[in-house]
Amino acid sequence: MSKGTTERELRDRSRVAVFRRSTDFGLWALNIGLLLVLGLGSVAAAQENTCPAKLAELPETAELFKFHMGMTKEQAKVRVPQIAFEADNAFGVSKTTINPDFDPHIDKAGLQGVRTISLDFLDGRLISLWLGYDGSFKWQTVPDFVAGISHALHLPNAWQPWKVRGQQLKCGDFQMTVVIVGEGPSFHIIDESAEKTIAARRQAKEEDDEAAEEEVQGSKSKVQSAKPKPTPP
Repeated sequence: MSKGTTERELRDRSRVAVFRRSTDFGLWALNIGLLLVLGLGSVAAAQENTCPAKLAELPETAELFKFHMGMTKEQAKVRVPQIAFEADNAFGVSKTTINPDFDPHIDKAGLQGVRTISLDFLDGRLISLWLGYDGSFKWQTVPDFVAGISHALHLPNAWQPWKVRGQQLKCGDFQMTVVIVGEGPSFHIIDESAEKTIAARRQAKEEDDEAAEEEVQGSKSKVQSAKPKPTPP
């Protein structure tokens, strides 16, 4: 009886061990499956929340009042003859702002709904466009503006929260932001490639200035060393 009981116990223990191994393997496989599903879901979500669009692909849209990235100063001047440009700075940048809502010399017929327009140029081409709209513009909330401009420019729904109640979209070579300023929405689009060019020029100038300063200091040291030492009395 004792021997039979021992054999049964051994068989029971063996079954329990096999069951545990099977259960452990099943839980392991289930966990791997869940991780794969979550990973694929994260990849899909990341792909949906990206914007590969490039500036060259953006269509013209009435909401930008015939201004577009890459336009020349001459083209901007044709659009609004009252635009005045400052001289390019050391990095090739020139900035200007017009106020159709306040300037009586500007024809408001083709600029209905816009208060201010700020333009930044690099080497004579527009790299930053900032429009401030008034209370009569058709999109008065950030969600409405985001939905409208995305449809107009054929952009994906990949906007992210930005600052206080604003939204930002980063794409292939540009970014844009929408926020409420004063009585209406404000829209800003920036050429990221141009910003990198400006940053590189600033860095190069800093390095040139440092090299020039070191050369001046070195020349001063040589002059000091070349001076004859006073003869003791």
